Amino acid sequence: MLGSKKSSLSVSGATTLISRDTVVVGDLHFTGSLDVEGLVQGNIIAKEGKDALVRVVEKGCVEGEIRSPSVLINGMVKGDVYCTRQLELAPKGCVQGNVFYALLEMAAGSQVNGSLTHMVAPREQEKGAAPDPGVELVDAGMQQDLPEAVASNKVD
Repeated sequence: MLGSKKSSLSVSGATTLISRDTVVVGDLHFTGSLDVEGLVQGNIIAKEGKDALVRVVEKGCVEGEIRSPSVLINGMVKGDVYCTRQLELAPKGCVQGNVFYALLEMAAGSQVNGSLTHMVAPREQEKGAAPDPGVELVDAGMQQDLPEAVASNKVD
C-alpha cells in the first residue's frame, strides 16, 4: 500500500511541476506526468489517448476536476476525479467530490466525500468484455426470427 512502499504509478515522458506557492488559474491540458505541489484553480485534463499521470502531493490542492488515466492523491482535490486506469489515494489524500475509477487503491486515513463509481477500463471494452447475460441486444434494423405471417404482415 502507499504507506509501506513506493507508488507503482509511473509514466514515460516529460514532467510538469506546479511548485509550492504557485497558483495556476485555468484548465491544464497535459501529457506525461503532472506534479501539483501548489494550487490549481481549474480542471486538469490529460490528452486523449496518451499515457498520463497526475500527482497531487501532501500540500497540493486542485479546485476543479481531474481527468487522467493514472492519478495519485496525497493532497486535496475539490472536484470530481475521473481515472481510467489506476487511482491511488495516499494516507493524507482527500477528495471532496465524486470519484470514477477503473482500479482503486486507498490507504488508511484517506478520505472521499462523495460517491465512488467503478468504470470499465477502456482496454476491457476494446477486448470485447463478455456481454451481460441479463441484457439482450437487438439491432432495430434487423428482422427478427418471427413467424412469416407476422414478419410480412400477411394474414392467411
